[in-house]
Order: sequence, then C-alpha cells, then structure tokens
Amino acid sequence: MKVLLTQTLERTGIVGEVIEVSDGFARNYLLPKGLAITPTEGNIRRLEAAKKEYEIKLKKIREEKEALLAKLEGVEITVVRAANEEGHLFGSVSRRDIADELQKLGHNVTPEEVKLEEPLRRVDTYTVHIALAADLKADVKVWIHREKQEAPAEGAEKKAETTTESESEEASA
Repeated sequence: MKVLLTQTLERTGIVGEVIEVSDGFARNYLLPKGLAITPTEGNIRRLEAAKKEYEIKLKKIREEKEALLAKLEGVEITVVRAANEEGHLFGSVSRRDIADELQKLGHNVTPEEVKLEEPLRRVDTYTVHIALAADLKADVKVWIHREKQEAPAEGAEKKAETTTESESEEASA
C-alpha cells in the first residue's frame, strides 16, 4: 500500500515522501496514529513545504557532523577506573562513559554514535569507532588507567600506629 508520510520516521522515510509499506503496517500503525495519509495530489502539494524544510534541517545537521568529524581526528581520552592487580576493571567502560568523556572535551557525541562490540573491561589502550552517519566515521583512542589506591595493609598499619601512640600518651599522662 502506498502512503504519504506526515512525519519523519527513522528507517522508514521522511516527511512528504510517498512510500510503499505493507497493508497491515499502514492500516494498523501509520494511518491511525496520523503518521501517514493517502497520497492524493492535494496532500502531496500540502506536504511539499514541510519536506523542503526538513531537507534543509538535514543539510544543516550534516554540516555540523562533518565539522565534528574534523575535530575528532586524533582525539585521545583517558578513563580512570578501579581495577585489580591483573588489570581487570571492577565494572566496565561503556559507550555512555566514552560519550561523556568526549562531551567533557566539547565534542557533541551521543552514546548511540559510539560503536563498541562490548564494554571495555581491562586496563589497556583501545581504538573506538565513532559513527556520526553511515559515511562519517572517526576513530578515537581510549586509554583506560587503573585508579591509584593506597594499599589497604598500609592504611591498617598506620591506623594501628596512631592508636598505639595515643594509648601510650594517655598512659603516661
């Protein structure tokens, strides 16, 4: 069934576009929700302005992503996490963590644009792919370092020493 989209739907089409969809999808979802209408000449002319406006918006977004791509070349970020002696992280570094670090540096990257097969779980250096669009991709180097921790044994010894010193001072007084 052919329908005319009244709104842009990701992976389906843009506003003002006449598309071919299954009858069930059109009757049960698109038409009842007002996302599409029947493609008559009047309806097509009416939505032509909305389509041009959306295309201008897409062009502006594309230019912004191209500028961001140029700024992302050669970027390196450092993430500090708690890890054991073998380098296994207590937790992991996810797409959101990487996107947050890039945003702190002033790069407007969303977690959906960070492409990771699985979360990073070891102290190491990784090359992470950033896909701003199907043809706009960049690589970012991610350094994962182990959090500096005071050894628990040393902390316990120091606490014991201060306790002993204070007890001996009280006894002599």
